[in-house]
Amino acid sequence: MNAVLIALLSIGTLSAQDSERTILRMSEITVKQGHYPQFTEGVKKWKECYGENNGERGWNMWERVQGEGSVFVMTGIMQNWAEMDKKDPANKECYAVVMNFIMPHVEKVNFNLAGTMPDISRTFPEDAELVWVWSVKVNNSTVFKENLESMSKAIVAREGKPRGVWYSFMGGAHDAPDYMVSVPFKGYADLDESRDNVWKIYEETAGKEKSDAMKASQREVIDVDWSYMYRLNKELSN
Repeated sequence: MNAVLIALLSIGTLSAQDSERTILRMSEITVKQGHYPQFTEGVKKWKECYGENNGERGWNMWERVQGEGSVFVMTGIMQNWAEMDKKDPANKECYAVVMNFIMPHVEKVNFNLAGTMPDISRTFPEDAELVWVWSVKVNNSTVFKENLESMSKAIVAREGKPRGVWYSFMGGAHDAPDYMVSVPFKGYADLDESRDNVWKIYEETAGKEKSDAMKASQREVIDVDWSYMYRLNKELSN
């Protein structure tokens, strides 16, 4: 089975974020232009086949809201690396469905692994159907993580818990981020809620001098950053 199929099919068991460090598996799938209906129908066929063959693994399929083209991210959680060794007979039975009904409509697949950062993360809510994901590449992980810890403490002191779930990427291509945070929402209406930004909260806690110093520090350590919203496609999730 080639790397593309492993990225598509070997999705870890879906679970809520907890206090233990876990591993997020992400398959970013770019659909060929004009092939959106065929791709989604192909995934539905695969999902049906997987269920008929008593497949036990779950996944979430997130559809990117902004940006060029149709992009999906299939995600799953592993509790440990040993799960990579587990066989999934249902995948083997549904191999032909993937090759005939999904792959002809896929432009490319980008597979990544990232470890959760539970000390500065919230629990991921089961009713979240929208996430705002911010990704960064940094030149100094030590300073970046120290800044995150300080800002997280300020947010927790104000709101009682962190706003998002943080991940540290495990290798990957040269353009893969080093870190990302996923901020969950129940739906688009939640985006209309007015909340103070993290810098205002940190300034109230630490003072303007420390806040300005941290802003300057973050600007120095972050080489590039980008963000997208993703909505959960329940029909394509399992």
